[in-house]
Amino acid sequence: MKNSLSLRDIPVWDLPVRLIHWAQLIAIVAAWITSGTTNSVHEYVGYSAGVLVLIRLFWGGIGNRYARFSQFLKPVPATLQYLRQVIHSKAPRYIGHNPLGGWMMLALLSCVGLLVLTGWAMGTDLLWGYAWPVRVHVAIAWSMVGLIALHVLGAIYTGWQHRENLVKAMLTGNKAAPEPGDVD
Repeated sequence: MKNSLSLRDIPVWDLPVRLIHWAQLIAIVAAWITSGTTNSVHEYVGYSAGVLVLIRLFWGGIGNRYARFSQFLKPVPATLQYLRQVIHSKAPRYIGHNPLGGWMMLALLSCVGLLVLTGWAMGTDLLWGYAWPVRVHVAIAWSMVGLIALHVLGAIYTGWQHRENLVKAMLTGNKAAPEPGDVD
């Protein structure tokens, strides 16, 4: 595996990125588990997830090189080109997020943000008691489940393709140093 601990490892995912990533996972699982309850735990967990999104958006502007949205959000044509490379098993290794990973991150953050907004809106006087906000909230939640599945499958496939332990990288913050052909 490329990501075995060595002198050639470089820091990629800083502590705030890693903490936000794993805390968001915990919040999403907790929100899912508490979704059928009538107590306010689900709401508190949802608002916590929303705060994590806001912190990540802030950190995406000022964080380290690999935390910044400007580093990994690629234009659509470049992302489609990368997708073609993935399909043909010729995708280059990226040190930070690859183009699909960057857009996935944005999609997941957007879903969490929309879940927080629709969850909040359901409790307002204007929308209290209507069924459609609940249906929208649930549809977004199921969309997020699909995105999470794609995220995990993408990480597994990319890790396998490049012989790299991406879960370990998200735990330690380190990845193997760039080699010829890698995209930094």
